[in-house]
Formats: sequence, structure tokens, C-alpha cells
Amino acid sequence: MKRKLILEDGSEYYGYGFGASRDAVCEIVFNTSMVGYQEIISDPSYTDQAIVMSYPLIGNYGITDEDFESKMTNLGGLIVREVNDYPSNFRFTRTLPELLEDGNVPGVYGVDTRKLVRSIRDKGSRKVLITDASTTLEEGLKLLENTVLPHDAVARCSCKKRWYARTSNPVYNVVAIDCGMKMNIVREFNRYGCNVTVVPYNTDSETILSLKPDGLFISNGPGDPEDVKEVIETLKKLHGKLPMFGICLGHQLIALSYGAKTYKLKFGHRGGNHPVKDIRTGKIEITSQNHSYAVDEKSVEGTGLSVSHINLLDNTVEGLCCDEDRVFSVQYHPESAPGPQDSTYLFERFIELMKTSKH
Repeated sequence: MKRKLILEDGSEYYGYGFGASRDAVCEIVFNTSMVGYQEIISDPSYTDQAIVMSYPLIGNYGITDEDFESKMTNLGGLIVREVNDYPSNFRFTRTLPELLEDGNVPGVYGVDTRKLVRSIRDKGSRKVLITDASTTLEEGLKLLENTVLPHDAVARCSCKKRWYARTSNPVYNVVAIDCGMKMNIVREFNRYGCNVTVVPYNTDSETILSLKPDGLFISNGPGDPEDVKEVIETLKKLHGKLPMFGICLGHQLIALSYGAKTYKLKFGHRGGNHPVKDIRTGKIEITSQNHSYAVDEKSVEGTGLSVSHINLLDNTVEGLCCDEDRVFSVQYHPESAPGPQDSTYLFERFIELMKTSKH
């Protein structure tokens, strides 16, 4: 075993290396999904994070060009029990180790991921050093202590200039603020007859209104929502001026723009098996999630927002709405690929808001 992990609490996990061989300091998190590792690895929301996959076999169906969620691989690292570099899938074009090597992402396999996931669950997500087995614990802990995790993840993930995703016979025009957006969100909007104009995270409100959108979408993305002050200020100026829909980080940014507060979860929500209740309908959805922060429910009072969805595992806020301003948001991913697909109705809700506003 030539590679290892050193965590802030002094624990060490030895394994074998794959992908890039460089050292990396990142935040360690876990994901409980059984499939979809390509979508997870290419999701910009995982920027600077090392993911521990709880499912024991990863890489068995390879990497397919059509299934990427972004063109960049900003992942900090990948830790798995067993990696398969001989995929069985007629669609695959590369193996998982080849993708990580091309993206300069270090991977470690052979680790007791059950023990590691329990450690993250019990002690919380924290900094981890992915390094050679020869690195001493003293050296590793010193490096962890002296390394400050970056706060500019959204700036690095967002597009640098405006781009378009058009569909045949469009009915609505949506402007999407890119904070690290997954491509399946764009595909869903196109599927519902929307042309999408994707703009950088720091686009001001005047520029957005000049594009004459029927609705505004605020995307998912990495990091602390309070770091993205540009988007918060833009949203404040757009309250009530057009229908607004936010997902994940976009949900948190909408909450902050109305004066609510957010806080960091102990180990976050990541995986495709979180039950969420729609308070208005009583319906329970199985959802896909990926976030470290949540909206403080008490801080929502008096902001004009109301809680629309609740997580049934820990009672955290999963959705907000303001009917007067035609605004709503959810913490989870209704566009999730490969699934679950219980929540795609939220796109239809946004379409209905734009239809009502347009006519």
C-alpha cells in the first residue's frame, strides 16, 4: 500500500493509488449513491472535496462521454473500496482511473470505506491529506493545520462568459446564473421547451433584465453560500420582477437574499436516497442531494419566505417559496441523473409560473 489518508483527528487509512499521484488537501465527505459515479465526479458542487463512496465497487461501467455534468473535473480526490478498470459497458469510452489521471485527481482504493464513512458521520466532515504512505503523521498533521481551504470555488466553477442552450420550438426564455451548474439542469429546461441563456455568477441585475427572460434560475454550486455575495446582491434587486427558481446552492442564495441565515451541517447530505416531504401536498419524494449547508428554519420567519419542504431524516429545510414574488427553491436536485426522478414536477411548476407571468 503506497498511498494513505491522514485526517485532522490523527487517524490514518492506507490504500493503493489510482488516477493522479499528487498530494492534495481537501474536505472529506461521503456519498451513499449506488450508481452515478461519473455524474458525481463531474458535478462542480464537489469542487475541492474528497469523496468517499460508500458503495464498495466503483468504475464497473466505465466513463461515457454523453453523461458528464460539466466539462471540468474540480474534484479534490476519490476514495473507494474497490476500483474496476476493466468496465463492462458498450457505451464506455474511458475507464475511471484514466479519467482521474487526465483530470489530475488523486484516487485511493483498498481503504476500509465502511469505517471511514462512520468516522465522517460521527465526527463530521473535515480536512484530509491524500499523500504517499511514506509521509509521517507529524508531517501530515502540520500540513493540514497550515492549509486553508479556498473560498473562491464558485468563481472557479462558473462560466467566464455568456453561452446559450437552445431547443426547437421554444416557448420560454430562461436566464440561468451559473454557480457551478450541472448540465442535466440545462437539458431539463430544453426538454420543457425553454431556451437557456447561461451567465456568469457575477452578472448584475441590469444585464439579466436586459436579456428579457421569462424566468430566472439560480444553479447549484460548491462551498459556503455566504461567500457568493455578488449573487445575493443581484437577487435582492430582482425580487418580484420575474419568476425565480433555485436549486441547492441557488436555494441557499435565495434564502440569504431575503434575510434568512444558513449554517454548516455536520457531514452534509450526499446521495440519492433522502426522503423529503412537500408540506403543501403531503407527498413524500425520494431525492438526490449534495450540499454541506442548510437554511436555518427559525431565520426564515419574517422574511417573506415560507418553508415548503422538509427533510424527514433530520427535519432540515428542503424548500422555500414566496408566492407574492413568484419565487421558490429546493435544497435537493430535481434534475438528478441517473435518478431518482420523483421531483421533476418542480420544472413544471416553474414553467407554470412563467406562463402565468407572461400572459
